Amino acid sequence: MSRTPRMRVFEPFGNRRFSLYFSGQVISNTGTWFQNLALSLVVLEATGSAQALSGVTVAQFLPLLVLSIPAGRLADRVRPRTILLVTSLASALVVAGLAFVTLASEPPIVAIYALVAALGTVHAFERVAAQSIIFEIVGPETLGRAVSLSTIALASARSIGPGLAGIAFQGLGATACMLINSASFLLVFASIAAIRPARLFPRPRRAERPGRGIRSSFFSRELVTLLIVNALVALLALNLMLVLTATVSLTFGGDATAVGATHTLNALGAIVGGVLAAGRDRVTVRSLIVACGGLGAALLMNAAAPTLAILLALGPLLGLGVGYYHGILNAAAQVSVAPDQIGRTMSLVTLGAYGMVPFGALLMGWVIDAQGGRVALAIGGLTGFACAAFVAVRLRKR
Repeated sequence: MSRTPRMRVFEPFGNRRFSLYFSGQVISNTGTWFQNLALSLVVLEATGSAQALSGVTVAQFLPLLVLSIPAGRLADRVRPRTILLVTSLASALVVAGLAFVTLASEPPIVAIYALVAALGTVHAFERVAAQSIIFEIVGPETLGRAVSLSTIALASARSIGPGLAGIAFQGLGATACMLINSASFLLVFASIAAIRPARLFPRPRRAERPGRGIRSSFFSRELVTLLIVNALVALLALNLMLVLTATVSLTFGGDATAVGATHTLNALGAIVGGVLAAGRDRVTVRSLIVACGGLGAALLMNAAAPTLAILLALGPLLGLGVGYYHGILNAAAQVSVAPDQIGRTMSLVTLGAYGMVPFGALLMGWVIDAQGGRVALAIGGLTGFACAAFVAVRLRKR
């Protein structure tokens, strides 16, 4: 008897290797919240400057912009498991360095920038390898479903991380938060080490011609369409940490509790969205038509919310749109290319998604200062609809 569609959604969790991988990602992303919250408060307390805080964002994401492509090439030549073992240990060491720096009564900001940049460099390789290893863990049959489910790890951490981080910072201080994150990377190392190489699915290797770099055949019409959508949505629609926080606090006068509740409700909806994406039997780049349209509709509904209470009520719906979009995007990126090209593909997806963060933050910050957070949400919604139309036209059936 075949499994029901509902049971097939969670089929990858029947694979012990995927469960280990997923658990490690949840732990790591939760630990990152402890670091980010503590660093933000430490830098603001030491400088009293939002501009100084923005320097942390630049130091964190600039390496991703510069190193994503080399990271993808490496992930196609070296087993991602090996890369993840190295990056998890390196991350633990760098974050331990941040813990040491925050012991000072007046932490040196330059040292914080340098360590955050070092961590961003490590993460440029870790993020690509973390996506590339999914094929080797589950094989081609359940790849799309497993990739969609993997996006839930980030949303799960976002639903519990901020609250736990706030409690830890209040009771234990910044250094303890850093040590907790450092320990989380050691747990990731343990989860990856427990995945035996002999049980992984090998990805076929294809020799690259000398001097050719990434072959022109790699850039199919479908992949180029996906990459364009990825960059546009990341730039104009997914700066939600900034946009939602500003909308709650500046437009509706909400307090820190309201801000936290907004992001938590958004994260809970994203978990549901990821599950819905994983429930699809077949994912293609054309699946982005529905994903982008749904994201656009959710953003416009939030932009139209007249009160804080209604914005909070719509939070899970927005999260659902975000989670479904991420699940479809990442799954379509991996299933639409040959296994030997997954590393390079996900490096380009990472480049678009994370490389746009500093630019999107600057642009949306300007929009919010000039017109308010609801306008920024509306711009994101219109971007979602525009991208849905772009995919439909560019990939129309002939």
